[in-house]
Amino acid sequence: MKSRLLPLLALFTALSAVGAAIKIPAIVGSVAFDVFPALIAAALLGGGAGAIVGLLGHLLSALLAGFPLGPMHAFIAIEMAVLVWMFGRFFQNGKKTTGSILFILANSFIAPIPFIFLLNPAFYLGIVPSLIIGSFINTVIALVAIPRLSILVHQNRNNREVKL
Repeated sequence: MKSRLLPLLALFTALSAVGAAIKIPAIVGSVAFDVFPALIAAALLGGGAGAIVGLLGHLLSALLAGFPLGPMHAFIAIEMAVLVWMFGRFFQNGKKTTGSILFILANSFIAPIPFIFLLNPAFYLGIVPSLIIGSFINTVIALVAIPRLSILVHQNRNNREVKL
């Protein structure tokens, strides 16, 4: 499985780039469908793998939007990595609903809190509705796709080959 991790990370990061091109209307153009591949990776490959995809996915999304928040996107990417890691931990411990709800709430309400101080409260109030919608849709897409994609990464214990 270790030899398959890098290609799978590349695959999920590429899917993140595709999702990053699909934007959700917001006051900042980096709210997109870039996180659902990271959530899938976190559920299937582990929180660390999902965190890497989440971090890279956000940076790709911000790049496609022209980095509207400048270097603050590095901070947002780190936040995304932590949130996706958290989702992965809950998911792999059998707490799928808890992980999903916490991801949506944290990504929508907690992650943008620093921007109250860095920019202003109006920015926070303006971005939260788009983050709620984006987080919800990304999470639902991931939850629908995870069971369908799990067969691709789980190994058959008898012959150590990937089941297709």
